[in-house]
Amino acid sequence: MDGAAHPHPLDNPARAALLGPHAHFAERRADVLRYPADVSPFVALPDRPDRETWRNVAALCGPGAVLGATGSLSALPADWEVLMQAPGVQLVDDGVEAAPDEEAVRLGPADVPEMLALVEHARPGPFLPRTVELGGYLGIRRGGVLVAMAGERLRPPGWTEISAVCTAESHRGQGLGSRLVLAVAAGIRERGDTPFLHTSAANATAIRLYESLGFRLRRKVTFLGLRAPGGGHGA
Repeated sequence: MDGAAHPHPLDNPARAALLGPHAHFAERRADVLRYPADVSPFVALPDRPDRETWRNVAALCGPGAVLGATGSLSALPADWEVLMQAPGVQLVDDGVEAAPDEEAVRLGPADVPEMLALVEHARPGPFLPRTVELGGYLGIRRGGVLVAMAGERLRPPGWTEISAVCTAESHRGQGLGSRLVLAVAAGIRERGDTPFLHTSAANATAIRLYESLGFRLRRKVTFLGLRAPGGGHGA
């Protein structure tokens, strides 16, 4: 089988998700797909974007739109602004001892204000008002207050990404994040998918933690933050 014709789903996971289990979220123009702006900032590019690709991204997202992507800046026009270009890593389940957690509670739309407040302080990465719709989210409360959470984001066929792993500063060092990662992984495994996740290549502490939980490095990635031309920025 030709590997180029049949790439691994994790080589371009946002694209594989939006063409697969997350197709109901997909907004599309030609070969570019994206999530709704209040669900996720991710835009899914083809593996080798050209100038026409970037024209389609601009038309799909609108003037001045801020978006996230992974991959190459190949053929990026000069009028686009690169807000971030950061190395990251992708890790996959390699014997994670996944297990439910009796203290973890399922989070849903009614919990979004608390989830957004926790994200604002813990800064785990993009989390928007409808991100909770991407998959199952679990949290731990102390004294009725949400102090830790983790959940599911991208869903390429056969895989589910664990994301938004965060703990309030006042409750760090108690292993809550690790417990939630293992609990989310258990739910992913239960439906027949394999867990994976991303983190910054510079975050050696997080990488060591995930490896200690049973994840292994699969590949390096580049996280991109971009602003589309137009919109009056910098005027």
